[in-house]
Amino acid sequence: MSSDQSSVSSGSASDDAASQAESARATARKQLERAATELDLDRNAVERLRHPAKIQEVNVPVERDDGSVDVFTGYRAQHDSVRGPYKGGLRYSPHVTKEECVGLSMWMTWKCALMDLPFGGAKGGVRVNPKELSTDENERLTRRFAHELRNVIGPMQDIPAPDMGTDSQTMAWIMDAYSMENGETEPGVVTGKPEVIGGSPGRAAAPGRSVAIITREALDHYDQSLDSASIAIQGFGSVGGHAARLLDEWGASIVAISDVNGAVFDPSGLPVHEIPLHEDEPEAVAGFDGPTVSELSNEELLELDVDVVIPAAIGNVLTERNAGEVQADLIVEGANGPTTSVADGIFREREIPVIPDILANAGGVTVSYFEWLQDINRRSWSHERVNDELETEMLGAWDHVRSEVEERDVSWRTGAYVVALSRVAEAHRHRGLWP
Repeated sequence: MSSDQSSVSSGSASDDAASQAESARATARKQLERAATELDLDRNAVERLRHPAKIQEVNVPVERDDGSVDVFTGYRAQHDSVRGPYKGGLRYSPHVTKEECVGLSMWMTWKCALMDLPFGGAKGGVRVNPKELSTDENERLTRRFAHELRNVIGPMQDIPAPDMGTDSQTMAWIMDAYSMENGETEPGVVTGKPEVIGGSPGRAAAPGRSVAIITREALDHYDQSLDSASIAIQGFGSVGGHAARLLDEWGASIVAISDVNGAVFDPSGLPVHEIPLHEDEPEAVAGFDGPTVSELSNEELLELDVDVVIPAAIGNVLTERNAGEVQADLIVEGANGPTTSVADGIFREREIPVIPDILANAGGVTVSYFEWLQDINRRSWSHERVNDELETEMLGAWDHVRSEVEERDVSWRTGAYVVALSRVAEAHRHRGLWP
């Protein structure tokens, strides 16, 4: 949800599903082991990749508007930088943990390698409910967090981006705080900023655009016409919302969408361009009405009889509990880690293809790379160029993964990991191990 996932607060897993959830770190390690076996990677290389290079844990004191002081815990996990500076989002959520940040940082390493970007993987966040902060409190929290991370982030060191509970304004505050402490304006320290201070056009919509592109390519691979495809999308934030609107423009029928309060379903297709995105009007989906619209839970949406289901809100929503009930012919992961390893095995047994998050939602980090290039070169790109370049990069990554899937007869997830891990392992082999 870039991961450079999106800022998505628009989906909910049930208590039962949560009880069966595994940590992002555990899921990432299992996925690593499966792909490493396929590649027959050296065990020493695998052991290195099972662990993050560094984890920064900080306490962030914040003066509240009433004069009281609360202290929040923040993290920045830096997994691997063999291919370039660390890259990954910062999230504000009451559920942020060290284990989650480590797992998500591992996924960022694979995602950047899969897209052949000169970055490694990182992830971070603060354990806080941003809905309980005023704008001034949010700014104070963000600036103090940036101060605590000042020695571990930088344009050539570690480049944060928006994620769940953060946005372009958050990145603007971090950029300003970092720049003030360094005595010069450093737009390249973060991506996902407002365009007026070095942000890239198309960045906010990029994760959803890449999900739409990969959904289109996957349907074509399975000889399914996009014009006749029915699609259900859990989440209507910057991933699910933008994916829904683009797929609708391309002719697909978006029959169900959801936010944190629930889902709406119309078998004839929803007018998704008439429904405000989460960032424009939070929690607007559940209130949408129409003559053929019915209400569902987020869990029921995942089990609809549709051609494609796209979990694009939060992780751990496809679990052992509901994997056997999913009726979609194809799953495209818009969120980070929506499928547990047990559910993944069930889908393999049921022969339901799952297009992994590290491919499908990689548009966020890819356009972040474009933004970083614009910042360090002090040259801006047009929106059209950004979208054209993103299309080219996504199609190139799709072709690489598809080749591995077809040649090795493996799942899409394993194919994506094979591409990513082969690049990371090769970089480690050439750079060696510092004594």
